[in-house]
Amino acid sequence: MDIGLKIKDLRLIKNLTQEELANRCELTKGYISQLENNLTSPSIETLKDLLNALGTTFSDFFNEDDEQIVFKTEEYIEKINNDNKILWLVPTSQKNSMEPIIVDLNVGAATEKDLAHEGEEFGLVLNGKIILTIGKKSFEVSEGETFYFLANKPHYIKNIAKTNSKILWVSCPPNF
Repeated sequence: MDIGLKIKDLRLIKNLTQEELANRCELTKGYISQLENNLTSPSIETLKDLLNALGTTFSDFFNEDDEQIVFKTEEYIEKINNDNKILWLVPTSQKNSMEPIIVDLNVGAATEKDLAHEGEEFGLVLNGKIILTIGKKSFEVSEGETFYFLANKPHYIKNIAKTNSKILWVSCPPNF
């Protein structure tokens, strides 16, 4: 955590100059500058005074809930081989509880067989038609239809449409 940068950001949000913040905390402008540039570290008492002057608390200040919520298309990660394309919609999903991807299968193509693992799988066929194989059972799933299963058996999908098939697939926990 960059304490200096967080203090500076809070100060700017409050429309305070370094001098104004320093005066409120009985510090010098130079000290605030050094603090914001990470050239010095505040004592706990000084940090408490600074956070009070900036209208926040220790718990709010040290809360790391700056998680990314929205992901732009240019942030997606794409893996292409001859038969299919996988698009990771949430690049940081490996640290999350679920992993949404889009699988784009060429005509006749199949995903690699996924070995049995803990978790659950969900899919929505966005276009085309696939065969979903789970263990020894197979299911035909058409455009607009969904599937949901426990991932405790080997599983894969195969495109049986005359065009590419595209599937929104969510794995929980992340597995791809």
